[in-house]
Amino acid sequence: MEEKSQGIAEAEGNDEFYISNAWLTKLENTDSIPSVHKLVTLSVIYHVGFSELLTLYGVDLGHVGVRQFEVASRTTYLLTTEEYEEHGEISLPVQFADSVDLNGTNLFSRMVKGWGDVPFAVLKHLHLRQNSYGFIGMHDYTLYPLLRPGSFVQIDPRMRRIQPSRWRTEFDRPIYFLELREGYACGWCEVQGNELALLPHPLSPCNTRRFAFPGDAEIVGRVTGIAMRLAGTQDDAEIAIGKLFRRQ
Repeated sequence: MEEKSQGIAEAEGNDEFYISNAWLTKLENTDSIPSVHKLVTLSVIYHVGFSELLTLYGVDLGHVGVRQFEVASRTTYLLTTEEYEEHGEISLPVQFADSVDLNGTNLFSRMVKGWGDVPFAVLKHLHLRQNSYGFIGMHDYTLYPLLRPGSFVQIDPRMRRIQPSRWRTEFDRPIYFLELREGYACGWCEVQGNELALLPHPLSPCNTRRFAFPGDAEIVGRVTGIAMRLAGTQDDAEIAIGKLFRRQ
């Protein structure tokens, strides 16, 4: 231990990484808490994750995301990869808040009540730094059947300007996530002067909605990805659509 830790201390240029036999004996026989430098040395020599060593002293890095979310401002919280070890775990939302109305479209960050630990390796290829996430309400049929109620969408907040563009199919047409005075919406958009039109899918039972822009509608970003259930919801969707048509 002394020899290996001395090598680490010399490589790092800091004697705080050095662990003597006397110090290690004291650590084993008392309730003393090692410094960050010595924890790093122990992690290297014993091939144990640094975060795992921290849990021995009541510090769980997996809770960092939870605490950041609890004290976060109105802005959607974005996970940062630097905070977690590749082989460790990260806390992610697993339970909705009791007050959340799943019938309405919403930003995912405002719907969360419970969090759970997920291996970081599962998330390493997601662009968590650049994106926000939204939930399409169970009664939101604006882009049905292209975008089903209950879907999750990935939003790029850097793409907030609606520009006229050409597209070959409906799948190429840009979809935008909007924040409105009374909630959120997701769909195709057109800006006409000082008015923004939220356009439904041709097969949707919904009508075009118009808002003063930018006063009554704010563009959160462009939808760049969709997680959508394809099986098991057709009957419910047909019933809900039938009710919407009867109302109109």
